[in-house]
Amino acid sequence: MTIQNRDKFLDHLAERLGQPRHQLADHPYQQLNDLPQQTLSDKTPAELLALARKTSEALPVTFYEVAAVELPQLLTDYVASKGGGPLLLPTSEHFADYNLTDWQASIAATETVNYWQPEAERATNLKAAEMANISLSFADFLLAESGTITVSTNPGQGRALHFLPTHYLSIVPRSRIVARSTQAVAWYEQERQAGRLDSSAIHFITGPSNSGDIEMQLVTGVHGPLDVTYVVVDD
Repeated sequence: MTIQNRDKFLDHLAERLGQPRHQLADHPYQQLNDLPQQTLSDKTPAELLALARKTSEALPVTFYEVAAVELPQLLTDYVASKGGGPLLLPTSEHFADYNLTDWQASIAATETVNYWQPEAERATNLKAAEMANISLSFADFLLAESGTITVSTNPGQGRALHFLPTHYLSIVPRSRIVARSTQAVAWYEQERQAGRLDSSAIHFITGPSNSGDIEMQLVTGVHGPLDVTYVVVDD
């Protein structure tokens, strides 16, 4: 429908309703309060971390806080605790940021490891995600209020990486724990406007997949991983 046809259609509706067209310019948006910005704004970083742990574990999410030097061993222990691979890892520069390149080599020596391939056919990456026992991702933010991580889809870390494997672990730096979605969305919008956000979608993941049928029986893992782990890394 073109703009011209749309206006003609809306004019016809207004005429039939016997009232003038509603113009948004005549009714600009006015925020009633600043609750989105002020909620939890008085919390210190330590308090946000404590709240993030509390809300995450209630989902339930397995929650770890580690120093960067401890991260490789934690990941190795995690893989062993979940029965090993196949693993699906993102193609990401964050491995180097966290000094995990040696870990990548060592885990590949003992487990089947696949990577989300930016140049591969869609079916290739989907197959790897379907077959994966474990996937690992790098989150953008952890929302303390709800225990939610946010992840932006990019060529090296596609959507299915987060939802198809049986077990899911996401790494987030402690400095990226924010009060709530308000702060995360503001950052994404700033990055988008600056042309720095190379993403087709932003996902908000709140723990493992939980569903309740009409009898209120909790079923886990229907629409996503059976369990979720967050690893907060001191930075």
